[in-house]
Amino acid sequence: MDDMWISVAALAGAVLLCELVRRAAARCLRGAAGALALEAASTFQLCCCTHELKLLADSAGLEPAYGLTLGYAITVVHLMSFRGASCNPCGVAERFYRGTCQGGAALALIVGQFFSALAARYAALCVWSLGLAEVHVRHRRFGFRCFDQLGGTVLEAAAVELACAFAVQTAALHIHKVDDKLRVHVFAALITALAYAGVASCILFFEKILPFICGTHTVGRGADNERKSQ
Repeated sequence: MDDMWISVAALAGAVLLCELVRRAAARCLRGAAGALALEAASTFQLCCCTHELKLLADSAGLEPAYGLTLGYAITVVHLMSFRGASCNPCGVAERFYRGTCQGGAALALIVGQFFSALAARYAALCVWSLGLAEVHVRHRRFGFRCFDQLGGTVLEAAAVELACAFAVQTAALHIHKVDDKLRVHVFAALITALAYAGVASCILFFEKILPFICGTHTVGRGADNERKSQ
């Protein structure tokens, strides 16, 4: 339980840091520079949180109730804080093909996303190196290696990806029927339900489902995540 609270503190620190960057960017930057800063901060946030949650899920042995509650809460935080950031190369590519984003701007956003994801990886390593929690200490003993990134075979991962994408797309097609204030919670509940049902057993649902939602649909928009190895 102590490990969980330390991880929650790490998540909160990442979110607060990125929120400060987003607010500073909104005040000081305009146009393409502001959009790039928003993408970078939001991608960094999502990747940092995903690294920590992945480690916590694999190593801490949380009870399902705690894990699902934490998953729901952080999903809501992400959806409400990204402010239109795509945070997902697929989301940026979709905007380009729809004609709402120029080629040069799209390329800059994607490059920014990957650099932010890389920075998040090293930031996670720095936090884990401090040994604040037992799960961090154990992970450090193994050289911060991620032994099972997919949680299954590539075919199983592809099947999970398809099932989750179908479920989320179906929800997105009908989300307009839901009150604006409830849309974030509907999607967060959907992700939690998918996790509880075991649909996301092969791929960490924060790595694949959440970026799909935030990057492709307008819920509170934004989010992506690169494929990370710990």
